[in-house]
Amino acid sequence: MKSAVRLPSGEELHEWLAVNTVDFFNEISLLYGSIGEFCTQKSCPCMCAGNIKYAWMDGVKFTKPVECSAPEYVDYLLAWVEQQLNDESIFPLQAGAAFPKNFQDIIKNIFKRLFRVYAHIYHAHFKRIVALGAEAHLNTCFKHFLYFVIEFKLVRDKEMAPMKPLISKWIKKKKGSSSKSERKSRRSNSRISAEHKRGTLEGKRR
Repeated sequence: MKSAVRLPSGEELHEWLAVNTVDFFNEISLLYGSIGEFCTQKSCPCMCAGNIKYAWMDGVKFTKPVECSAPEYVDYLLAWVEQQLNDESIFPLQAGAAFPKNFQDIIKNIFKRLFRVYAHIYHAHFKRIVALGAEAHLNTCFKHFLYFVIEFKLVRDKEMAPMKPLISKWIKKKKGSSSKSERKSRRSNSRISAEHKRGTLEGKRR
């Protein structure tokens, strides 16, 4: 999985970040949807992960941080991300079109906030995930997300503090010994055509 997130040879960095942002957004939307009926204003009156609370601000409708329930926060977040994904001045659909100069800053802000959804799910709804038999799937999705943000330095360590115990457990595993297999995996699995994925995205949008 570590090798799968790396930038494939010959791939343009911004294009790789863009298509993976779409994939992670869709994945997190589905994961949250699986526990959405249990994440209510009554059960989760604030958006938090442990003792860390998150307030919402988008700089447009909400120009100052506003405390809200977890389901409200996630709704605001997913709508905010989707709006950016549909903005061709940020995520161009045409091959070879230029990305904005601040594209990586935009991506970092998106991933920082998507991380909070994972953190909330683990802290507030993990028992429900286990009861649904979805623990392995959640862990796989989060591990994929984690390796990607670490590879491209998209989320600061301070922001990942609520998940530090689990992150440390995964990251401290030994490196090395499988370099040949990782190279093979990278060649066979990681070389996903960005043009194909972007074409799929265009079809979904229209």
